[in-house]
Amino acid sequence: MFQIHPTARIRPSPFYNSAIAEGMTSASIYNRMILPTSYGDPEAEYWRIINGVSQWDVGVERQVQVKGPDAAALAQILTVRDLSNCKTGQGKYAPICNHSGVIINDPIVLKLADDLFWFSIADSDIWYWARVIAAERGMDVEVSEPDVSPLAVQGPKAEDVVASIFGDRVRALKYFWFLETEIEGIPVAVARSGWSKQGGFEIYLMDGTKGDHLWNIVKEAGQPYDIGPGAPTTAERTESGLVSVGGDTDERTNPYEVRLGSFVNLDIGDDVVGIKALRDIATRGATRQQLGLVLEGDAPSPLGFEWEDIEFNGKKIGSMTNCVWSFRMEKNIGYALISNEAKPGTDVTIKRLNGDVTAQLVELPFL
Repeated sequence: MFQIHPTARIRPSPFYNSAIAEGMTSASIYNRMILPTSYGDPEAEYWRIINGVSQWDVGVERQVQVKGPDAAALAQILTVRDLSNCKTGQGKYAPICNHSGVIINDPIVLKLADDLFWFSIADSDIWYWARVIAAERGMDVEVSEPDVSPLAVQGPKAEDVVASIFGDRVRALKYFWFLETEIEGIPVAVARSGWSKQGGFEIYLMDGTKGDHLWNIVKEAGQPYDIGPGAPTTAERTESGLVSVGGDTDERTNPYEVRLGSFVNLDIGDDVVGIKALRDIATRGATRQQLGLVLEGDAPSPLGFEWEDIEFNGKKIGSMTNCVWSFRMEKNIGYALISNEAKPGTDVTIKRLNGDVTAQLVELPFL
């Protein structure tokens, strides 16, 4: 029986009771909320996202709402991605960096109106960050956390499920674009997005009292497609080369080190937080890079609570930031945050808790 000790320091999502009813067996803490990580059969959950359709409680993806006359200006100051051509109804992957150019979050920015934006954040306190930036610059804007919680529908059959609920208009949505609508009186925004490479949507619930109702609507619509519960924690994210900011990054990591340089627009205004530092980094070059690792061994051996050292010829050259068992590759795979002098095809040694393991550096993504 899975139990979480109730405390006001940790919040459940609107879908928490539904996740419990589905048989949630493990969870993590993310944005001080409960993120389901498994329902007891990791292999079935993996193949569901690869071959079918999976339903995820990702209400932990909180929204930082920026509203008011200076909303667009603040939104741009917060991200190193150029938002000047972002249209209403469009989302953009938009890294947030600190003043030193270190990546501290990588939200999707959704533009709901010229004076209204949501930052759909990863795991860190961007709400506080945005309020401080706005206050110190005297901006006419309100920063808040709205009652908005995403429910993800992911996998190659996700589009059919979501279209059966909201109509074929969702099939025309481009990646990261969204539409505001309702279903059975429940206000939502439906976006083509999600933390997988298998395709899918996120349904942004805008009434936290309707979480179980929305969950059941999606579950019922997905029955013809054999929908089932899952979570954004399978090997699929690693196989696909998706970065977990805060998991695969540390207090020194800049976007160029983790393959996110294409989302940095160096010609945006000097008032954007971190852009001056990133110009310097781009000029002199990053000292680290992110590569894949394929480990020797034929048994699952996931990463624990800490990164593991990577050595070459007895010298530390980087760290393994995650490690999972790939059911398709039948290998343990992971990411290396490693010296930029390291080359794919090189064999390295990983200092694991149970002893040294040989691994080969490879390009990302794996699949």
